[in-house]
Amino acid sequence: MELLNNLALGFSTAFTLQNLLYAFLGCMIGTMIGVLPGLGPIATISMLLPATFVLPPTAALIMLAGIYYGAQYGGSTTSILVNIPGEASSVVTCIDGYQMARRGRAGPALATAALASFFAGTVATMAIAAFAPPLAELAFKFGAAEYFSLMVLGLVGAVALASGSLPKAVAMIVLGVLLGLIGTDVNSGVQRYTYDIQSLADGIGFVVIAMGVFGFAEVITNLEKKEAREVFTDQKLQIYPSKDDVKRAAGPTMRGTLLGSVLGLLPGGGASLASFGAYTLEKKISKNKHEFGKGAVEGVAAPESANNAAAQTNFIPLLTLGIPPNAVMALMVGAMTIHNIQPGPQVMTSNPELFWGLIASMWIGNAMLVILNLPLIGIWVRLLKVPYRFLYPAILTFCCIGVYTVNNNVFDVFMTAIFGFIGYVFIKLKCEPAPLLLGFILGPMMEENFRRALLLSRGDFSTFVTRPLSATLLVLALVLVLLVTLPAIKSRREEVFTEPT
Repeated sequence: MELLNNLALGFSTAFTLQNLLYAFLGCMIGTMIGVLPGLGPIATISMLLPATFVLPPTAALIMLAGIYYGAQYGGSTTSILVNIPGEASSVVTCIDGYQMARRGRAGPALATAALASFFAGTVATMAIAAFAPPLAELAFKFGAAEYFSLMVLGLVGAVALASGSLPKAVAMIVLGVLLGLIGTDVNSGVQRYTYDIQSLADGIGFVVIAMGVFGFAEVITNLEKKEAREVFTDQKLQIYPSKDDVKRAAGPTMRGTLLGSVLGLLPGGGASLASFGAYTLEKKISKNKHEFGKGAVEGVAAPESANNAAAQTNFIPLLTLGIPPNAVMALMVGAMTIHNIQPGPQVMTSNPELFWGLIASMWIGNAMLVILNLPLIGIWVRLLKVPYRFLYPAILTFCCIGVYTVNNNVFDVFMTAIFGFIGYVFIKLKCEPAPLLLGFILGPMMEENFRRALLLSRGDFSTFVTRPLSATLLVLALVLVLLVTLPAIKSRREEVFTEPT
């Protein structure tokens, strides 16, 4: 009964004309920045943060939240159409979504992504409303040691996900971790691996690497394949998914929603790890393993539902504990601070209209997003009929603009070009770049929590195995390592991960 009263309060707050307008504005902006390669929610929210000062607190947070989960919807568009992930969480969607587009099934891929995202967002919002207080207690049990162990498990999972040989997958993860360490050490203030290049003092941005190893490298690779440049123009393009597509996507969508809802609660997890984990799970249990990597609809539904569910439940540790699980949530903390709101458990009691109004707006926002995205599918699909001699320069131009606008730094554009060449070499060597990005994202956080755990334990390494939850996560990681190295599992894995020719 209390839940119904709280939801009634939330909907009465969210259904005001002003809040509906800002919810729609946030969803629309989020979709557009998700579609544009390089422009993610972090850069956009950072730019709009000062503008929220003149808005009421609830309206400001509703708009910023709409930008965040709206970008998860839009990010799948470029992943599917041109193999360029706008966000880290969209990396996995490239694997099968782009292959579906190459086979003339971009429409079903986009529709599946939109519907799976809508379902996941709706269910995850229900989870926030019903289970936010008890689920937040789980995060109380996570200290620095547990966060480190969770990220170790995530990186081991990336090895299981990667196609190709295990040594190559491990090498890509290690390279990603090393790239993430470039920049200024937050504890000592000493620059590491910058070689006196001041533009590297703040490290290498995710957008630079993602645009390089996926966007630029894909352009270079396709330009040397004449048949790839003609694949879209010589066939009839399908717009909407078939009944078989819907049936095959239903199970992965539900499993991805459940997994994403859980991982979204934990700092270091979130949308990126959720999408990787959901894809890995589906590849292991699907009856259509041979289709993964060649255009399996399950390979779109699972990661898209997982990353959107995680994007919603990311708000639980923020609103109930005041702990931002990722950079976007850290910006949300900044927005709350601007309005003199202290994030944490007291938000539910001192600002119930804001807390429940924000949750209700997520339902409304997800409905707005599916209404916005489904009619646009035909427009996005028709872009594939544009000759590649026009499309590729446009892709490179938008990539360069997106990379430049993040930091207004020309050096980042040159770095993207360098990573484009590196990504091309990876393709030739048959190295999967997705683990590199996960290592790049989790590496700095893993180092920070590793050092924090040792500081708290006064240099005692046993803290990672004496704490029950941390030890459990490390045991799971060890079990996963043993499983993927067993001869029977290894041969089956190589069969499943065979690259399409």
